[in-house]
Amino acid sequence: MVTGASSGIGAATARQLAAEGFEVVCAARRADRVQALADEIGGRALACDITTDDGVAALVEAAGPRLDVLVNNAGGALGQEPVAEADVDAWQRMYQVNVIGTEKVTRGLLPALVAARGAIVFVTSVAADGPYEGGAGYCGAKAAERMIAGALRLEFWDQPVRITEICPGMVHTEEFSLTRYGGDQSRADAVYAGVPGPLTAEDVAEAITWMATRPAHVNIDRLTIRPVAQPAQHKVFRGTYR
Repeated sequence: MVTGASSGIGAATARQLAAEGFEVVCAARRADRVQALADEIGGRALACDITTDDGVAALVEAAGPRLDVLVNNAGGALGQEPVAEADVDAWQRMYQVNVIGTEKVTRGLLPALVAARGAIVFVTSVAADGPYEGGAGYCGAKAAERMIAGALRLEFWDQPVRITEICPGMVHTEEFSLTRYGGDQSRADAVYAGVPGPLTAEDVAEAITWMATRPAHVNIDRLTIRPVAQPAQHKVFRGTYR
C-alpha cells in the first residue's frame, strides 16, 4: 500500500513495487489519478483522505488481514514564510497530513503488517534533520513524523515488523514545490534552477523498493538520499561541473 500515490514519489514507488511483483493499493485523494495509475500497473485504486477516520477505515478494509509493505508517503510542504509571518492554518494542515494522518494509517494497518511480517517505510525528508529559514512548519512536521518511526521501532522490538525511514533531499517532482508555493510556477522553478541533476521521483522510489524488499531479518533504520549537487541541506551547487 502506497499513500500519496497520485503523483511524484508515491506514483513512482507504486510502479516499482508492482514491477517487483507486488499487488499495489494506490491510495490518494485524487480518484482519477490513482485509478489511472492502478490500471497502468495492475493494482487497486483507493480514493481517500488519510486525515479522516473514514479514509483510514477504507485503507484498513482495502489491506485486508495481511499487508506486506506500507509506504507512508502522503505529506508535503505548504508555504515558506518566516516564523514571524507564519501561516498557522498551513502549519496545521502540514501537521495533520504528515504527522496525524501518518499515525492513523500506521496504527490502523499494524495488525495486517504483523500478520505478514511486513515492512513500513516512512518517507520523511532531510528537513527533519534541522531548521532552515522559512522551513519551521515543514521541518517540524517531518521531524515529528521521524519520531513516530523511531518510537515505533523501539516499541515493536519484539514484533516481526521492519520499520524504516527514507529521507530524501532535493527531488525535482512535478508538484512538490508548485504546491508549496501555491501554484506559483516561477517560484517552484527557481528551487531547481541551475542544479545539475536533482533527484527524480524514480531515484527515491528505487531506494524505497530496495529498503522494503530486504530479507526479513534486515532493517534499514534510516536512509538519506541526496543529489551529488546537495552535500548538505543548506548547501546546493548551481552551475556546470568543471
